[in-house]
Amino acid sequence: MASPASAPPAESNLKRIVAASLIGTTIEWYDFFLYGSAAALVFNKLFFPESDPLVGTLLSFLTYAVGFAARPLGALVFGHYGDRLGRKKLLVLSLLLMGGATFAIGLLPTHATVGSIAPVLLTVLRLVQGFALGGEWGGAVLLVSEHGDAKRRGFWASWPQTGAPAGQLLATGVLSALTALLSDSAFLSWGWRIPFLLSGVLVIVGLWIRLSVDESPVFKAALAAAEERKAASAGQVEKMPLVAVLKHHWRDVLIAMGARMAENISYYVITAFILVYATTQVGLSKQTALNTVLIASAVHFAVIPAWGALSDRIGRRPVYLIGAVGVGAWMFPFFMLIDSGTFGALLLAVTVGLILHGAMYAPQAAFFSEMFATRMRYSGASIGAQFSSVAAGAPAPLIATALLADYGSSTPIALYVIAAALLTVVAIACARETRNRDLSEVAEDATRTETAAVRADA
Repeated sequence: MASPASAPPAESNLKRIVAASLIGTTIEWYDFFLYGSAAALVFNKLFFPESDPLVGTLLSFLTYAVGFAARPLGALVFGHYGDRLGRKKLLVLSLLLMGGATFAIGLLPTHATVGSIAPVLLTVLRLVQGFALGGEWGGAVLLVSEHGDAKRRGFWASWPQTGAPAGQLLATGVLSALTALLSDSAFLSWGWRIPFLLSGVLVIVGLWIRLSVDESPVFKAALAAAEERKAASAGQVEKMPLVAVLKHHWRDVLIAMGARMAENISYYVITAFILVYATTQVGLSKQTALNTVLIASAVHFAVIPAWGALSDRIGRRPVYLIGAVGVGAWMFPFFMLIDSGTFGALLLAVTVGLILHGAMYAPQAAFFSEMFATRMRYSGASIGAQFSSVAAGAPAPLIATALLADYGSSTPIALYVIAAALLTVVAIACARETRNRDLSEVAEDATRTETAAVRADA
């Protein structure tokens, strides 16, 4: 029989919680991906105009990578307070930070106006974006995972994951519409600011929805149990969740980091670097490249819940392995199709790539949530997910662009993604299957561990 903490909520309430997480993550990923698309298309001209085109693109992607560098710090800070204070409060804060930084980017003066201070201001705001996103992901997926039951957790927890393609879809769609409606000079002059300023409106909607949901019942039960243990031990305080995670869940953290390598690297190569490769190497128009990512992101959005549901039936590990092996095997056909120079081939390459990526991304939320005990789950899931981003997603467009500049060929880029896929296969092979695990039971089974690891020594 399910415990009170783990008993599934009414489906209408669960759907509202899923909607709150999905809309919030969509807004945050919209903000983050908007920067990535703008970095590939306009920031090299507006903020690094004194460089040649390819070097300007590299510098633009470098500021893009800086956002990833701030994500581990966001994971540590938000994970700590999310495990102490709750998931909901931190999710509201992350949305405010991300939306505020994105809105401010839309108001930035360019290099032509203020000189070298322009890229500095851009980099600072990118750091704020990365910090906020580092704390967003863990809280959003945990809020859904901890409200739902084990039987369909993979399906429901995959919905916040669709916030990534939804945000990509929204960001690319807005940029695509603007590039179609405006001349190149108008877009470079003022049109690029519109998508960033729209973030202010989206944040208001997201806050209204997020403030309406309840805190995770699993977290509230674990918090009450921790208070009882604290009282029984004469007021001894808990150690930082980070300390407990690294001491007792270090293996799970490493597995999560390895699992993200192929998922993270392949995604940014397929969606961000492809805008550079298709336009500069193959000679396709900017509009064609944007439209391709737009359509493929819609398919990506649709397949993620299907992969999540499949992970409920056959397990998290098998579905994840399908994605890792598939992405690695697809890389050479991926670039061969793009090199053909047709819209249909480009669309097929990106769409299949994102479908295979979805097989990794969909079960990830439930998989990582099920690895950690409740009072260290926000920290554990966030650290595992975000620390890998520094080595994976952050440099992926930068490395791919540098390889293209050095070799003038897609072969080294394909080998780069294949190496990441092999690393992910090894990580998943070392993982334990977590399907059908009751998160309240994880907390109960881990009570002795938490008692020893989380309490401070007298």
